Amino acid sequence: MKGLNDKQLEACCYTDGPLLILAGAGSGKTRVITHRIAYLIDEKGVNPYNILAITFTNKAANEMRERVDNLVGFGSESIWVSTFHSMCVRILRKHIDKIGGTRDFTIYDTDEQKVVMKEVIKHLNLDPKLYPERAMLAVVSKAKEDYMSPDDYEKAHAASFRDQQIAGIYREYQKRLKSNNALDFDDLIYQTIFLFETNPDALAEYQERFKYIMVDEYQDTNHSQFVLVKQLAAKYRNLCVVGDDDQSIYKFRGANIYNILNFEDTYPDAKVVKLEQNYRSTSNILNAANGVISNNEGRKDKTLWTANDEGEKVTFTRYNNEYDEAEKVALKIRSLNRQGVSFDDIAILYRTNNQSRVFEEKLIYENIPYKLYGGTNFYSRKEIRDMVSYLKLLVNPSDDTAVKRIINVPKRGIGDTTINKINDFAIDNGINFYDAVIDIDEVPGMSRAADKIKRFASLIEELKSMLDEEGVFLSEVYDALLEKTGYLDELVSEGTDEAKARIENIEELKNKIVKYEEETEYPNLTELLEDISLVADVDEGDEDSEKVTLMTLHSAKGLEFPYVFIGGLEEGLFPSQMSMDSDDPDAVEEERRLCYVGITRAKEKLYLSAAAQRMIRGTTCYSDISRFIKEIPDDYIEKNGNISEGNSVFKDNPYSIGFNQSVVKKPISNIGFGRPKTNQMDYGKNNPYAKKSYGANPSANPGFGKAFPMGNNVSSEYSVGDKVRHIKFGTGIVTSVVPAGSDREITVDFERVGEKRMFASLVKMKKL
Repeated sequence: MKGLNDKQLEACCYTDGPLLILAGAGSGKTRVITHRIAYLIDEKGVNPYNILAITFTNKAANEMRERVDNLVGFGSESIWVSTFHSMCVRILRKHIDKIGGTRDFTIYDTDEQKVVMKEVIKHLNLDPKLYPERAMLAVVSKAKEDYMSPDDYEKAHAASFRDQQIAGIYREYQKRLKSNNALDFDDLIYQTIFLFETNPDALAEYQERFKYIMVDEYQDTNHSQFVLVKQLAAKYRNLCVVGDDDQSIYKFRGANIYNILNFEDTYPDAKVVKLEQNYRSTSNILNAANGVISNNEGRKDKTLWTANDEGEKVTFTRYNNEYDEAEKVALKIRSLNRQGVSFDDIAILYRTNNQSRVFEEKLIYENIPYKLYGGTNFYSRKEIRDMVSYLKLLVNPSDDTAVKRIINVPKRGIGDTTINKINDFAIDNGINFYDAVIDIDEVPGMSRAADKIKRFASLIEELKSMLDEEGVFLSEVYDALLEKTGYLDELVSEGTDEAKARIENIEELKNKIVKYEEETEYPNLTELLEDISLVADVDEGDEDSEKVTLMTLHSAKGLEFPYVFIGGLEEGLFPSQMSMDSDDPDAVEEERRLCYVGITRAKEKLYLSAAAQRMIRGTTCYSDISRFIKEIPDDYIEKNGNISEGNSVFKDNPYSIGFNQSVVKKPISNIGFGRPKTNQMDYGKNNPYAKKSYGANPSANPGFGKAFPMGNNVSSEYSVGDKVRHIKFGTGIVTSVVPAGSDREITVDFERVGEKRMFASLVKMKKL
C-alpha cells in the first residue's frame, strides 16, 4: 500500500458491501483497483478464484491483467480480469445449452450481421430504402441493450406501424441467428442475463464464484450491463464500482449515466469514496476544468485538486475563421517544437471528425508530421474518395480507377461480372473503360445490365455538361452530383451515427470547394483536384518518428498529453446545435462533460480556440464563443483576439448560430446540397461574384476542360534540370519529363524525401 494517498488507501481497505469509488480524471483509479485486489488476497485472505474485475476494452483488460500479475504474483491467474463480452462468452460456452443453444456457437461480426439483416429485409418484402440494414441493426442493438425481446419491443411500440414492422424484422433476425447457431455481440450479454433469469442454478454457480466484483468505468455501462452486474452481485453484495460521472460521454453508444448517479439508490448501504487528487495536470488547468463542470446539475459533488505547480494559465484565442485558427495552431506547434517540445507530446482535439480536414491541411503545409488517432486521413475516408472519384471522372474520363470505383456507388445493380466484361472489351479494343461504358451496346453479354450502364453514363454526361454552362459554380456541380446520384439520400435514410459522420464529411468537402472558389480568380475543377491531391497523398512516414496526434474529444478519453489544443469552441459546434435544440435536459450537460474530458487531457499547457466565422455546408456562419469558455473563471484563463459579446448574428439569443446573408456566395438548400431555390441569390450576370464563375471559353478560364488540359498550363512546362519547390516535398531537381497519354509524367529528386513521380496536370510546383 506504499505510495497510496489517504483516499486511495480507504478505497482499497473497504472490502465488505457495496462501494462506489468516484475517481476524478488523473486520480489513479487503475492503481486503486489493482491494489485493492492485492489487499483482498494478501490481507483479507480472499481466494483469487473468487475475484472478478470487469472493464470495457481488451486493451484496458490486458493492462489490468499485467498490473495484477505483477502485483499479486502466484495465484493471480485464477482472477477473472475480463471485458463484459469475453466474460459472457466463457459463461455461455459452458451453459448456453440450458437456453436452447449449442456450445459451438459462432459470434457474428458487423459484416456478417449485415448479410443476415439484408436477407431478413428481402424475405419480409420490405423496401431496403425505407428499412436500411444498418439502421435496422442499430435499432435491434439498442433493444438488446435495453434488454427488450422482439415481443417486448412490439408491445412498447404498439402505436407505430413502422415500429411494428421493425419488431417483425427483429424477430426474424433472431430466428435466423438461431438457425445459424450464431450470436451477435449484443446477444452475448442479453443471453447471459436470460440464462441467469431462467436458470437459478447457473446464476448461483457464478454468484458463489464471484464473491468480490469490481467494475471499471462504471459510468459507461448500459442498462443490460447494469442488470448483469446486479444479478452477479445479488448474493454477497461485495460490489465495487469505479467511475466518474463527470466523464460520462458515451450516451450515443447506450451508456446510462444514472447507473452511477443512482448507485446509492440501488444500494442504500453503499460507501462512497471520492478520489479528487489529480496527479496529471497543473492547478490552473484543473481549476479551469472545475469551473466548467460545476455548471452541470446532474453530477456528484467533487472538486479536483493537485499538489502540482500552478502552471501557465489556459490560453483562449478567437480567430477570424477556421483556416486562420488551424494555421495559427500549426505555427504554434512549430514554435513549440523549435523550443524542444516533441511532436509526440502535442495533441489537437476537436468535437467532430470533419474538423480534422483544415487542421490536416495546415499541418501538411507546415511540414508537421501527424497521425489521426482512431480515424482516417480526411481524403482517405470512403465517402470522400467516392466524391473525388466522381469529380475526377468529370474532367478525366480516361481515369479507369475512378470509373470502376463509383460505377456502382451508390448501388445500381452493376456487379463485378459486368464490370469485368466491360474491362475486357476495353482492353481488347484499345480504349479506356469509360469509352466502353459509352459504347455499352457494343459490349457482348450486356443485355440485362445495358440499361443500368446507360443510366450511369447519362448521369455522368449530364454532370459534365453542367461544367460547360456559363455562370455555373463548382459547388453547384457538387450539389447536383449528390442529388442526382442519390448518395446523400442513402446516408440520410440510413440514419446511423456512422452515416451522420459521413454526411458531415461530405459537407466539409463542399466547404473545401466553396473556399477554393472564393480564393481563386478563375476556379476550375482540374486545379481543385490538383489542390486536393497535394494533401490527399500524405506518406505515413516512419512509424517510430515523432507525430502530432489529431483526434476527436470522444477518442481522447483515457489519454494525456503535455500540450493540448482544443479547437472549435463555438456555440452550435461545441456544444453542438443538436444538443442545444434537444428536449433532453442532459444533452448539453453531456457536451459539458465532453469539454471537461478534453480540458483534463492536458498536463502542462492547454490552448483553446474558436473561429468568429466558420463555413458550414458551404455557407459562412457567424457564431458566439462557446458557453464553456465563459464558464472558466477569469483567474485561470488568458483571452486573446476578438472576444467581445454581440458578434453573433442573433444578438437576442447568445446561444444561436446563424449566417450573414451579405457574405453568402453560394445558396444552399435546407440540408446543404440541393439545387438553388428561385428566390435565392442569382448566379448569373447580376451576381457580384459572377467573375468567379467559369464558362466554356477556355481562354478566359485556363485549365478547364473535360480532360486534364495541356495547352498553356504552366504546370506542364518543366524541363530536365529545372530546380523546383513543391508545397509538400520541398526543393528538388527535375530529372525526367516523359509523355503519359494526354499528360506528362515528371520525376523530381527532392532533397528531403528523395525521388517522386507526378503527373504535370496534378502537380503544384514553382520553378526556382
